[in-house]
Formats: sequence, C-alpha cells, structure tokens
Amino acid sequence: MPGSLLPRSLADELTIDLAGRAAPPVSVIAPYTGEELYSLPHATVDEVHDAALRAREAQRAWWAAGDAHRRAVLLAGHDLFLERREVLLDAVQSETGKTRGQAFEEVFNSAAATRYAALKARGVLRTAGRHAGIPLVMRTRVRRTPKGLVGVITPWNYPLSLALMDIAPALATGNGILQKADDQGALSVLLARRAFVDAGLPPELWQVVAGPGVEVGSAVVDEADYVCFTGSTATGRVVAQRAAGRLIGASMELGGKNPLIVLGDVDPEKAAADAAYGCFSAAGQLCVSIERVYVEESIADRFVPAFAERVRNLSLGTSFDYTADVGSLATKAQLERVTAHLDDALAKGATVLAGGRARPDLGPYMLEPTVLTDVTADMQCFAGETFGPLVAVTVVDDADAAVAAANASDFGLNASVMSGSRRRAREVAARLAAGSVNINEGYRASFGSIDAPMGGVKQSGIGRRNGVDGLLRFTDATTVSETTGVMQLPRTGPEFSKLVGLMVTTLKALKALRRP
Repeated sequence: MPGSLLPRSLADELTIDLAGRAAPPVSVIAPYTGEELYSLPHATVDEVHDAALRAREAQRAWWAAGDAHRRAVLLAGHDLFLERREVLLDAVQSETGKTRGQAFEEVFNSAAATRYAALKARGVLRTAGRHAGIPLVMRTRVRRTPKGLVGVITPWNYPLSLALMDIAPALATGNGILQKADDQGALSVLLARRAFVDAGLPPELWQVVAGPGVEVGSAVVDEADYVCFTGSTATGRVVAQRAAGRLIGASMELGGKNPLIVLGDVDPEKAAADAAYGCFSAAGQLCVSIERVYVEESIADRFVPAFAERVRNLSLGTSFDYTADVGSLATKAQLERVTAHLDDALAKGATVLAGGRARPDLGPYMLEPTVLTDVTADMQCFAGETFGPLVAVTVVDDADAAVAAANASDFGLNASVMSGSRRRAREVAARLAAGSVNINEGYRASFGSIDAPMGGVKQSGIGRRNGVDGLLRFTDATTVSETTGVMQLPRTGPEFSKLVGLMVTTLKALKALRRP
C-alpha cells in the first residue's frame, strides 16, 4: 500500500465489513503519493435498503438490552479504540494527508465523544417529572425513546471524529446506524467500527456503505428516521430538502468562512503562533478552521509580520511521525479548488505575504500555507469557503469594524478572538454571529468541549452535535399525564361555571410564586 504504513491486506480485510458489493469498486488515492491506496466496493440502492433492514432488526435488541449494557459496550469500545490508536493514526494520515498530530486530534475527540455519550445517556433517557397544568390535580412525566435508525453521512476530512461525534450518542441512546462513509475516509471508519464490534457491539447494528452521494447518500436519507450530515452547504440543502419531504429530523454541520479578530492588546508572537495553527491545521481542510483574519490597526505592524514569518516557518511533510506541522491536501480536486482561489486573487491584485506555491517535490497535492492581503470583494476567496491553506488578512480601524466585517458573511460556524484581556475578548465574542467562539484559540477550545453544543447559524447548518443537545436529537419525547383524583376536572358547562374562579385564582397564585 504505497504512501502508507498499513498493509494492503488490512484494507482487503476491512472492506468486507462494507454493506455492498454489487456496484463496481473505485480506487482510493493516497494523498502523499498520488497512487492507489486500496480498492473500495460501492453499494447499490438495493443494498442500502437491505443494510437498513439489518440495522433496524439489531436496533430493537440493542434498545431492549438496556442502558447498562449499552454503556459497558461503548466504554469497552472506547478502550479498544485507544489501544489501536497507532493503526488508526496510520489510516487517517494515509487517507486524508494530514499530519500525525492533527490525526491524533481525531482520535482524542472520538474517544472523548464516546466516553461522554456512554456516561451521559442514562440521565438523558431517564423518565422525568414536569410541572403539571394544575398542581396536585395532575401529574406529568416525559419519557424518551430512540428514533430507531439514524442515517449518518460523513465527509473525508475528519473521518473518525465527525463520525463518532454523531454515531456514539446515537448508539448510546439506543439507535441503529446506517452510515455513508466518504470514499476517502472509509478505511478509517471501518477500523473504528471494527474496534467497537470487537468490544461487543452487534455488527449488524452499525452498517457502513460507500458510493456516490446522489444514489447512495439519497438512499440513506430515504431509509433513516433521522439524518446527520456533515459537508458543504450546497449538498446540505439537498439533504435537508429530502429529509423534510419525509418529515424526519436532521442535524447538519455545513460550510464556514470563519473569522479571527486580533485585538490591539495581544502578544503578537503568541497570537501569530495560535492563529497559524487555527488557520492551517489539516491544511485548512476543516469546517471550523480560520479563513479570515481581522487585525486592529494599532497592532498590525507587529502582528502581521510575525504571523507571516510564523507561517513561512511551518514545516511541511508527509511523514508518519510528529515532525511535520502541515500535511497535504487530500485530493487532486482539493488542490485544484484552492489553487483556483489563489490564482483568482492574485490576478485581481491580492498580495502574497507567505507561501503561495505548490510543492510537488514534497507530494502531488502539497501547497504551501498561504497568507494574502489586499483581498477584495470581487475575489472568490473573499466570501466563498476555500477549505484549504489560504487565509486573508485585513487591517481594520478598531474592534467595532472587525466585528462588523466578521459578521458580514452568509456563514456562521466558528469564530475566534485574540486579546490580552479576557474580559475584552468576551465582550467582543458576545457580538459575533457564530455557533462557536474561541478566545485565544482558533477552534480547539470549542471543538474539544464535548459537553457543549456545536453547530452553525445562518448558512452553516441546523441543529447541534455534542452536549445534551447532541443526545436529545436522537430521541423522541412522549408526555404521559394523569389526573390524581384530588379534584374532578370540569366536563359540562355548569361544572366549568363552578370552577372558573378557583382556576383563575390558581393561575394568579402560580404567577405570584414564580412557578413556571
């Protein structure tokens, strides 16, 4: 298996776990070499249907087994997942081209999401009392049950974490999984699944299929009771419309054009180092990475040169160790997309402060981390998501101008504020229109906070993953209410006449007691 530490036999073994054999296989290309990594079988629509039936049958037994059993299996999977981290890191690097450190972020977040879901699900699923309409006269409780079959459509850029941040809470709340893995991340997904199956997860419960989004992705939506999608805004609209046509729920993390605001009181060297990581982790192929930097004029002459110098000194590499700072773009299509944005900007007057060159000497899809200035509204990279190692730096008068520029976007996924004063940073953060805001960090503070909801506003998505919100989305709530027999509720006109005064008094008393 060129460009990988993984033996070809492992790919052959794991792809047996895919639900689908009828469609012709495709070649998955190694980003580090441009050569075939392995051959991936695709599924047909009929095979997706059959996989859904198997997962549904397994789900009924999984739910009946109870919370304690589900928790034990998922925690055992968590441990086995960590034990196998080196082969998982090899797979992520081989398929995505990212560095080993950034691949480790995936393993870390995947394990954290699994642990959280396994331990938190019991409380989320517990039947709980609610305030009744008339205290003492009524009693109300709410119980939660799983949706049934959750369709999970995952991208290539973070194949482990963006899968398990949806799959772990869905499993923990008693659901079955029908996952469409992207071709470029399927091996990583299958390795993760194998760890959980070896830990005791019923293999039929988590079905994985691969194939074109138009056919296979649509079939997943058509079979599911709830859909999780991570990907582009354009594709997300299609998925949302298809889900809405079936009246099923969906959560979607979509595109971003994420801003970073650098306030005038920062340490310019530290801010430059933090900003460089936030912009160029995974070569910028991360939905929450930074693509726009707004710098207060008072610090610009110190921060901008420090940032450019930091970026120029980033180490590019394709090694399976921790020596490189930035890895490769994942595919030829990604290289072409980012290069098109760069060429367009340069043709229209943008200035390169750092990077700007392809590096075929290091790998077929390698592109230097690139910092631009003088980016204007007529350039593709101004408002459109580049999804690569390209960032625009703009000097602004003050924080007000920075906030206005940051919010002037159709997207609202992630944002960042860097300041020497946490109080001032929080004040600026409160004014940003984004699902997540990080202070003195690019994205990891929020991305790694599994107990907090994560998602976007505007064109960056709907719904939330992580936290209690991320568990509740996979459940249906049923309200069970009863009368206690303390008082007969009115059924006739004369009975209403006798009780109106008492009921009005009750409403006023509840307000006075500040009882909701």
